[in-house]
Amino acid sequence: MAHIVFTQQLRRFTETPEVDAQVATLREALQAAFDINPRLQGYVLDEQGHLRANVVVFIDGRRCHDRVVLNDQLKADSQVHVLQALSGG
Repeated sequence: MAHIVFTQQLRRFTETPEVDAQVATLREALQAAFDINPRLQGYVLDEQGHLRANVVVFIDGRRCHDRVVLNDQLKADSQVHVLQALSGG
């Protein structure tokens, strides 16, 4: 099963479950987490359902390629990390 983890930055705002799910794409993986906590979706996706500009997703250590459709393919044992980019100086 793919394992989806949200980093601590997002935990400041809402519950971020770690999810194990049998899914084939990044969008399906994210949806599995949103099904547990619907409020999380607004922090990760914009109004069009695309990744927000300040969110980065890594799949098996590589940055996801598709920020719009979110159709990056997952393997059965993929590790997905969802990070909220930090800003400041």
